[in-house]
Amino acid sequence: MIENEKVEELFLALEDKLEKTVSVLADEYATIRAGRANPHVLDKLQVEAYGGMSPLNQLGNVSAADARCLVVSPWDKSLLKSIEKAIQQSNLGLNPTNDGNVIRLVFPELTEERRKELVKQVKKMGEDSKVAARNVRKEAMDGLKKMKANKELSEDEHAGLETDVEKKISSAIEEIERCVAQKEKELMTV
Repeated sequence: MIENEKVEELFLALEDKLEKTVSVLADEYATIRAGRANPHVLDKLQVEAYGGMSPLNQLGNVSAADARCLVVSPWDKSLLKSIEKAIQQSNLGLNPTNDGNVIRLVFPELTEERRKELVKQVKKMGEDSKVAARNVRKEAMDGLKKMKANKELSEDEHAGLETDVEKKISSAIEEIERCVAQKEKELMTV
């Protein structure tokens, strides 16, 4: 690697953006239910509470009672109705059962059709992440071209650094494909 502060900054930004791209994808995948009770499915759920919208995980505990059941235990029992309403409106396909103390969510077995829909969604998210990685590559390449044009890099240095950028992008895309394959396998396992 060439001793150049601008190049180092460019590569640090490149690595940071690629890590974020992969971690955002992993977070998105955590919210997709795969037929098993996973508390992360409710991570993005917003509940009307105390005159505003709050994330469910800030209003109580969400835990898996068993492989097919989540239990939501709000710290303030007066929020049970609001939480129940938010879950019903969430488009997660779950029917909350409110017993006055906790809300139970029983996860129905996914149908083959629903599994295939979810796999399509997973693949689309993977493709979006790959596009984001390619956009990061374009930014990095443009930065290198600018440095070459300003005579901060020689022709050889520029070519070597472009190869390094390509390697980093390739490894990020492989990681994205690994995440997609893993989630797809998880969804199709009955």
